[in-house]
Amino acid sequence: MRKKGFTAIIGGKPKVLILGSMPSEASLEKQQYYGHARNLFWVFMGELFDFDHSIEYQQRTQHLIEQGVAVWDVIEKCHREGSLDSAIESDSIQANDFVQLFADYPTIRNIFFNGAKAETEFRKRVMPLLKESAENYQFELLPSTSPANAGMTKAEKLVRWKKVKTVLQTKK
Repeated sequence: MRKKGFTAIIGGKPKVLILGSMPSEASLEKQQYYGHARNLFWVFMGELFDFDHSIEYQQRTQHLIEQGVAVWDVIEKCHREGSLDSAIESDSIQANDFVQLFADYPTIRNIFFNGAKAETEFRKRVMPLLKESAENYQFELLPSTSPANAGMTKAEKLVRWKKVKTVLQTKK
């Protein structure tokens, strides 16, 4: 089944970019990033940036924009049955246009990967296109906020995700 992702959550001068792999079935159905009820992304963002994660989606995205946080996925389109990253058919992947994104938003300097699949696909499909300009960015893998990632506790994941706020505080 061919899946298509979303446009980025992005404001005028983002400082960090958080990248997932591809929206889950629940997210696609809701037309919202991290729409699965048990995904911890919005819980963590609310904790880091002091807002109630259960507020309306547009308000949550506005909070991120105000903090200088952009959200996107590495994969624009792919074939996948279900929601698991492991079900993505590798030869069907079309990556989003990061060359254009980084040209349009030169204030982005830190890129956080929400899970290993996002990092793997970015390094495979995007890094070769960035060439020397890749040196302008700091990359960091964070534990996936997906409910499928049961290898760490919520508290352990949150400790790692606090790096996003730390980076933003040092960029002011």
